[in-house]
Amino acid sequence: MAGGAREVLTLQLGHFAGFVGAHWWNQQDAALCAPTDATEPPGELCPDVLYRAGRTAHGQETYTPRLILMDLKGSLSSLKQEGGLYGDRQLDAAIAWQGKLTTHKEELCPPNPYLQDLLSAEGVLSHDESSIRVWSDFLRVHLHPRSICMIQKYNHDGEAGRLEAFGQGESVLKEPRYLEELEDRLHFYMEECDYLQGFQILCDLHNGFSGVGAKATELLQDEYSGRGIITWGLLPGPYSLGEPQKNIYRLLNTAFGLVQMSAHSSLVCPLSLGGSLGLRPEPPVTFPHLQYDATLPFHCAAILATALDTVTVPYRLRSSPVSMVHLADMLNSSGKKVVTAAATIPFPLVPGQSLPDALVQLGGATAWTPLSACGAPSGTRFAQSVVLRGLDKACHTSRLAPGTRLPSPLHACDTGEDVLARYLQQEQPGGRSSAHLLLAPCKVVPPYPCLFSPSLSRHGLLLDGPPLGAAVESIPVLGALCSSSTSGRALGDLARELGKLDVRRWASFMDAGVEQGDVEEALQELGSLAQCYQGGDGLAD
Repeated sequence: MAGGAREVLTLQLGHFAGFVGAHWWNQQDAALCAPTDATEPPGELCPDVLYRAGRTAHGQETYTPRLILMDLKGSLSSLKQEGGLYGDRQLDAAIAWQGKLTTHKEELCPPNPYLQDLLSAEGVLSHDESSIRVWSDFLRVHLHPRSICMIQKYNHDGEAGRLEAFGQGESVLKEPRYLEELEDRLHFYMEECDYLQGFQILCDLHNGFSGVGAKATELLQDEYSGRGIITWGLLPGPYSLGEPQKNIYRLLNTAFGLVQMSAHSSLVCPLSLGGSLGLRPEPPVTFPHLQYDATLPFHCAAILATALDTVTVPYRLRSSPVSMVHLADMLNSSGKKVVTAAATIPFPLVPGQSLPDALVQLGGATAWTPLSACGAPSGTRFAQSVVLRGLDKACHTSRLAPGTRLPSPLHACDTGEDVLARYLQQEQPGGRSSAHLLLAPCKVVPPYPCLFSPSLSRHGLLLDGPPLGAAVESIPVLGALCSSSTSGRALGDLARELGKLDVRRWASFMDAGVEQGDVEEALQELGSLAQCYQGGDGLAD
């Protein structure tokens, strides 16, 4: 069904992963529905990599995400677990069963007012974005009935019955009920793929879903060896020192999750707008042309999804794609499986300005916003995969008149690809770089939140005059995955914080299935991961 595409199966594990995933799929849907014109030709990205074609029992053709999603009881709000595209399972059962039927109805949650506004004829957004409580409040994409898998033994809301600890998450996929359900869904999607290149996993790192992710990646590595497994470890925005247990659990879950998921994945990348993976809270990152509320998952997830939509471009290309395995091999040499992400959202370009001019003004990596709570990518950069998207082809190269003195070597390049490649070579002469330049921008139409500065045009370009007041619909983005000594420092810092922790004080975490020996092993593994990034002198660069 995928027409020769190198298919990818997406797993979303956890509630914040659901927020990021909902924005991600909304952006994919917006790109599918976008009108094409001369400046934005179709076909750069192959949607069949992420989507599957199907047909309902009534013959209706469908196009749904190739997705398995796991979340807790109470997280769906008004969304049905089986979705609304393939009909009502109770109705289907009633048609098949000719005997007496008794129906018991549970009262449904009313749709969120924000989503009701989006679905209204006018499409006017009159409600506060803070009214969004769960990811299903703003998901606009239909899901296949095999997509949603609910973990009924834990609650999304309330103080009791929460999935808080790594060991709890591990135990979920040790239960035959949930393991068999996951395996059944994996087999369903695998059987219809012509060439599955791998799995991308969006997984909460801060709670018990880090344990679910650890067992899921282990299962995928065992059952589908040779496929790429790229794991995105997701952390919500800033946290408060006033919640010591939550912060300690966050540290422990993050440490165990990174260790275990890196052992079974081709590549792991933490993603967060927070400033630190450890216990010391730091201010959230800032963007020159975005105004967001870091306490709202709806806002944070939108920014992270936009970065994901850019850095995952290489393995979603229609022409000359880079497979997930090859992308991971390029970035993770010598055991460097933990990489960081950074982005410029939006990429700052004034109408009429050339790409060489914009890159010279942008400067080096410090001008990029780090998105992995590990600090800016500094020190030694071993390898990087960079994508720049959303720039009109006419501005790819310099427009200086012949004979004009060139401001930089970038202005001498003949193509936009050469401009970007030379810029990366200048910034990191010794590292390996892979670069892709796309015309298609990132779509940011509702329900994407209103985050943009009034100084941006409808297409995300910087205005040099008064604001037009038009809503931003698309933006150019520069995104990067980077293997650098920054990862080594962050892993080393995490190991030191874990080593100082007296885990005996947190018996509830240990009672969930983690033993003292597991903590010591995690410390060793974090240390080993950190050593992979050390320089020749034995010290982290």
